[in-house]
Amino acid sequence: MKTNDILYKTVKALNMSEADILEAYTLEGYEMNPKHLESLLKKRVDKDFVLCSYEELGMFLDGLVTLKRGPSPKKPGDDEAVELTNNLILKKLRIALELKEPETEIIFGLGDVTLSKQELKSLFRKEGHKNFKACSDELLIAFLDGLDEFYYTGEEV
Repeated sequence: MKTNDILYKTVKALNMSEADILEAYTLEGYEMNPKHLESLLKKRVDKDFVLCSYEELGMFLDGLVTLKRGPSPKKPGDDEAVELTNNLILKKLRIALELKEPETEIIFGLGDVTLSKQELKSLFRKEGHKNFKACSDELLIAFLDGLDEFYYTGEEV
């Protein structure tokens, strides 16, 4: 899935203002220019569209966790470079929004995906675990679409 789509769908689902998005970046010590952010949120066919880097998406997701939950108890410098996968994106969203298993099931259901409890748990396992399941682009899209529907219907998280 394209990084811009993930950023756009997340921001839209959570009804975040530009100020909220910029605050998420600021909380991670990442300087995001408002004009550049505007370009990241444009559609691919728009004139000033700019491709969102994995670093920019990762910083936003980390900032979203900090914005919603507060600073991490980890000491600064504990973070090592980690590849941003669909599973990690899903995990960061679940953590930021404090989603429990039932809410996560509902969100996938709203995205027209039915997963067993075991399949759901396997998406959040560490890569290399015998029950790990890679999150496909289609699953991530379904989750983001379900997230939009979940917040639109007024469900509380």
